[in-house]
Amino acid sequence: MPFHARSFRLSLAVLLATLLSASAFGAAEFEARIFKDAGGATLPYRLLRPKNYDPKQVYPLVLFLHGSGERGNDNQRQLVHGTKLFLKEENLTKYPCFVVAPQCPSGKQWVDTPWGNDSHVMPEKPSEPMRLALELIEELKTELRINEKRLYVTGLSMGGFGAWDAIQRNPNMFAAAIPVCGGADETKAALIAKIPVWVWHGDKDTVVKTKRSRNIVDALKKAGGDPKYNELKDTGHDAWTKAYSEPTLLEWLFKQSK
Repeated sequence: MPFHARSFRLSLAVLLATLLSASAFGAAEFEARIFKDAGGATLPYRLLRPKNYDPKQVYPLVLFLHGSGERGNDNQRQLVHGTKLFLKEENLTKYPCFVVAPQCPSGKQWVDTPWGNDSHVMPEKPSEPMRLALELIEELKTELRINEKRLYVTGLSMGGFGAWDAIQRNPNMFAAAIPVCGGADETKAALIAKIPVWVWHGDKDTVVKTKRSRNIVDALKKAGGDPKYNELKDTGHDAWTKAYSEPTLLEWLFKQSK
């Protein structure tokens, strides 16, 4: 009996270690944090640090903005789509960077505008979640070794609107953007014409109309920009699965610098 008890305990220990290791490889690699502004407002977020972080170096930072289905306050759901791209071992090694993934509260939006409209005018002030996300980046600049010439933003659906909003409000802040199935204020195209953008949208999207991306891409070209645009054939709203599995996506992104 003592032998079997020891074997059982050993097997249980191995099982627990395996489960903990699997958990650490997933979302646990993104450290759970909460940002609090000067007025006490909070924003939960996850932070991925560069592999083999060297405090003597500076690193790029990617702001990742999730879609409407991932809203809440569990500080977990925002990692469902897209962020696994940054956890792949080859990307951790080849593109060491900080990734910041804030979570928008339920009932709120990165941009205060209906997603199904044909167009929108950028609100005078950012939404509360967007304000907090941008202030979060400023705070992280004081804490972490961030290369301010290589700040990037990407987002899907509601977060695609957020990515456009972020660069239009801060045209001198971001070195590049990857908006996926979002929409922008086309009248502000001249402000961001020189920012490298790679735009993605499905040609059969009925949630956020495909023309939202087509129109801002055309406006950027008329303003002298050179945007990349992938319109995915026979694809509905889920353009992010193909976008974030594109083999050259991160290579393109991390080449961009102010």
